[in-house]
Amino acid sequence: MFKKAVPFFIKIITPLHAGTGQELGIVDLPIQRERHTGLPKIESSGVKGSIREVFREAFPEEKEKIEVAFGPEENPQHAATLGFTEARLLLFPVKSAMGIFALTTCPMVLRRLKRELSLPGVSLGKPVPAIPDENTVGENSSLLLQYGQGEKAVVLEEFTFKVKEDEKTTQFAAWLKGYAGVEEAPQRLVVLPDDDFKTLVNLTTEVITRIKIEPETGTVKEGALFTEEFLPSETVLYSLALATPLSFQQVREHFPGNTPEEVADSILNFFLKIPSFIQIGGDATIGKGIVQIIRGGGQ
Repeated sequence: MFKKAVPFFIKIITPLHAGTGQELGIVDLPIQRERHTGLPKIESSGVKGSIREVFREAFPEEKEKIEVAFGPEENPQHAATLGFTEARLLLFPVKSAMGIFALTTCPMVLRRLKRELSLPGVSLGKPVPAIPDENTVGENSSLLLQYGQGEKAVVLEEFTFKVKEDEKTTQFAAWLKGYAGVEEAPQRLVVLPDDDFKTLVNLTTEVITRIKIEPETGTVKEGALFTEEFLPSETVLYSLALATPLSFQQVREHFPGNTPEEVADSILNFFLKIPSFIQIGGDATIGKGIVQIIRGGGQ
């Protein structure tokens, strides 16, 4: 059981493909999705593996410490002391008729965020504010259009949503800016009904057709045409880094502390050395999956 945890946020800079392998569907290479909601995610094993690779490249002199934290890759004799939850969707960008694009979410997603950041042992600092109502925007929104007789709306893709400016949404957008580092939240945040949010997400992920060219003929290689799904740039996800202060000898050597809580703090302080920009998912050689890591507190 983990002793302490710190939240961190993943802002996608270039489209990201965390795949499931080939499927018999419209898209040849779809992204990972939650079974019960259908919303995109990144499995915890993918999050952990990507971060481990970053630490191995950034801190080659601390190979043994990395193995204690992330677990040995060969001949495992002990578990990892650092773990991760799956990265869940928080904000999804959608094309807007005003302000270029909106950052959409829904009450279900925000309630789940608040619940997970309220788990025992999670180092939060600034509490999550009250959950906004659906069909609301912040008071500083740049997305609003006049609709009917004095009513206001946002147009996302080809859908129109009647919305109202709401103080709770304004406060939540301010929290996202200050705590999660989402600078655009006060101007772009839209809280949609749960079902409408799911529909928009499923309709507006990026699907790219890829090919392979025969160098001798300059034509497409037979059988090399496929489609691949990506989470778009500006998507924001969140995860928890979990510290489990096991008691084998190497833990005491590399992560000192007089109590399990102090050892857990040492483990999490090591994780917080993570670089601000890393790569997650496939297609690294064509510039995909570059993300910004923002630890809770906007740092």
